[in-house]
Amino acid sequence: MTDRIRDFLRRHRPDGPCLVVDLDVVRSNYLAFERAMPDSKIFYAVKANPAPEILELLAELGSNFDCASVQEIDMALAAGASPERISFGNTIKKERDVAAAFTRGVSLFAVDCEAEVEKVARQAPGARVFCRILCDGDGAEWALSRKFGCEPDMAVGVLEHAHRQGLNAYGVSFHVGSQQKNPHAWDEALASAANIFRTLSDRGIELRMVNLGGGFATKYLEEIPGEGEYGQAINASIRSHFGNRIPETIIEPGRGMVGNAGVIKSEVILVSQKAKDDIRWVYLDIGKFNGLAETMDEAIRYPIQAVGREEDAVAPVVLAGPTCDSVDVMYEKKPYPLPISLEIGDELLIGGTGAYTTTYASVAFNGFPPLQSFVI
Repeated sequence: MTDRIRDFLRRHRPDGPCLVVDLDVVRSNYLAFERAMPDSKIFYAVKANPAPEILELLAELGSNFDCASVQEIDMALAAGASPERISFGNTIKKERDVAAAFTRGVSLFAVDCEAEVEKVARQAPGARVFCRILCDGDGAEWALSRKFGCEPDMAVGVLEHAHRQGLNAYGVSFHVGSQQKNPHAWDEALASAANIFRTLSDRGIELRMVNLGGGFATKYLEEIPGEGEYGQAINASIRSHFGNRIPETIIEPGRGMVGNAGVIKSEVILVSQKAKDDIRWVYLDIGKFNGLAETMDEAIRYPIQAVGREEDAVAPVVLAGPTCDSVDVMYEKKPYPLPISLEIGDELLIGGTGAYTTTYASVAFNGFPPLQSFVI
């Protein structure tokens, strides 16, 4: 947590849980990615945190934007990004949304099947398309499913189809899994991408771009590689698989751009036990439905600080949210160590929450309002 966030929370006492994001950290992260991968264009994944202040800062710094919907495209445009700095990176798009994006000047689209290619061809003639391929996500805290992407062998046919439909078969994309802590995880996917490039080149179609996706980790409880480690490993893999014919590359940091810039202030609303000598249950005014959806399956374990009790002895607790839903339990399989002295009304600070919190919070489940957000 930064001094700026500490000072904000001292001076402002918002009622209820809230997220505070420090723009200085976001700026530092952006510049670190630029230094680590100077030959790659940065496309910030808007879904991670679309706060206008964050988008405006990144637009000013020169970032491009990976958008999942027309609404996100409009956010990026409103923040000052020009249409050529925007990618419609969702492989599942309504045809009218393709048309709306193209009308706004967006000309870069993700696809992963021939049917999606045909939507783009009908509504965005001549647009650039890149085909997403499947990755196993080994080493990621949140490995992605098979919902997006196709087998690499199929990507050749998808891009050939795009070419025949009059589109610009532009490149290949992949995602190595969210919170990917292995800097070498990109190597196998890059080998597949290079093979697709060569196969299509032999058929007279010259691809130009590899979208390296996101996956760059943010600091939670465990140590993570720095941006420089990622850059060194990825750039070495690019040179290894592409030789002297280095493609254009783009990266899509979301969590790695804003995760460590945010802290959630929360309050203990109940400490109880279910049986004598049983483990304590600690209930907060925030849970899976209020912004902590990434605790699903206990995948992401956030650093939590009990204000004023930092030096007190700890013991494991089950940590749960406030809603009337039995799945609203963050940590139970692996209980979380919190101070034995913890009491109702104590304040907890949940670190690393700048990404995928406000956007995952429900609008009014159980009547609770959306997670408040302050960007400083």
